Order: sequence, then structure tokens, then C-alpha cells
Amino acid sequence: MQYRALNRTLRAALIALAASLALSACGGRTRPDAVAAPNIPATFDLTLVADKDGQFDLNGATLSEEDVKGHLRYLRDENKPANSVFLKRDGKQKVTERHIQGLARIGLELKVRTYLQEKPDMEITEVRTESAAK
Repeated sequence: MQYRALNRTLRAALIALAASLALSACGGRTRPDAVAAPNIPATFDLTLVADKDGQFDLNGATLSEEDVKGHLRYLRDENKPANSVFLKRDGKQKVTERHIQGLARIGLELKVRTYLQEKPDMEITEVRTESAAK
């Protein structure tokens, strides 16, 4: 009788442990680490401005995250690779979580360094991300 109770207790503990491991592996912060960048480049290869609905403005053209990735791939194919991307606020539109997450995905997928300035008077920070699969 005691063996069954111990067996059930151990089984429940193992299930709870497996569930917590699965949740911790899938979970994560929505905002990537933003660190004050000590070695900020003097110029950036690509400068984006925050636009409405999580989109980006590049030289007057409104682009989605996928469009920016496509532009960076095109530059790489033309042997003019962009190594640094800078996102800043201009005018009324604030830099939102969608902008930051999109910028982080761009940096992670295309292996470019991404920088961010949320307000014109604030310091420039580097957006760093880590892939979940290591």
C-alpha cells in the first residue's frame, strides 16, 4: 500500500519537473537585452526611423520587418553588406515593443549589429539577442 502511494508521489513529482523544464525552455523575455554600447560606430550602415504599426521608415519609404530583411539581403547580394543597423525615433511616433522585437529579429537572423535610440536625447544602446537553440 505504501509502495503505491510513494510511486504516485514520485510520478507526480517527475511530471511537475518535466512540465517546468518544458515551460522554462519555451519561455523568455519579450524584450531582448539592451545594453549601453561602449563601442558605438561613428556611422551606421543603415538608419531606420520608427513608423506606425511596428513598421520602419527608410529614406521616406515605409517598410515592414520582412521588407527590411529583404533590403539587407539585397545589399549583401550586391557586395555592399550592412553590418550595423540603427533605429531611432523621429517626430511623434515612439519606438514601441514591436519595433524593438523586429529589430532584434533582424539582427539575429541576418547577423548584423543592431542599435537603438528610443528618444532623441537618450543614449544609444545595442540590442543583443540569443537564439534559444544552442
